[in-house]
Amino acid sequence: MTERFTYEVAVRWSDMDAYGHVNNARFLTLYEEARVAMFFVGARAQGLTSFEDGIVIARHEIDYLRPVDYGDPVRIELWISQLRTAAFTVSYELFDGDVLASRAKSVCVPYNLAEGFPRRLSEAERGFLEPYLEA
Repeated sequence: MTERFTYEVAVRWSDMDAYGHVNNARFLTLYEEARVAMFFVGARAQGLTSFEDGIVIARHEIDYLRPVDYGDPVRIELWISQLRTAAFTVSYELFDGDVLASRAKSVCVPYNLAEGFPRRLSEAERGFLEPYLEA
C-alpha cells in the first residue's frame, strides 16, 4: 500500500460561507496547508529543503462529496499519483471525522523562482516522493 502523508487542518470561521459550511474555494486553502506541510515540514525533517526554492501549481481538480461544517479540524491525506521528470501530481482526500468529504489533485511543477523557469526534480526530491507514489 502507498504511504500517505497525513495532516490535520483547523477549519476557521473565515472559511465558512453564508450557508454555514466551508466555502468551495477554501478547500484549495485547506489542501494548500497540507501540501505545504508535506513539502516544507515533512521534507525538511528528512533533510531536504530544495522544495522551498520553488514549486508552482499547473492544475487543480476538486470533487466535493459533502459539505463540511465549522468545528473540529479536518484530516487530509496526501500521496503522489504521478511522478514525472519535471512535474508530479499530488492527490488528496479530505475527511470530516471519518467521513470522506472531498478528493482533489494538484499538478506541481518544480520551479526556479530566482531564475524564473521550471526545472527537473532532483534525485533527492524523487527519493522523498517515491514512498508516497501510488502503485
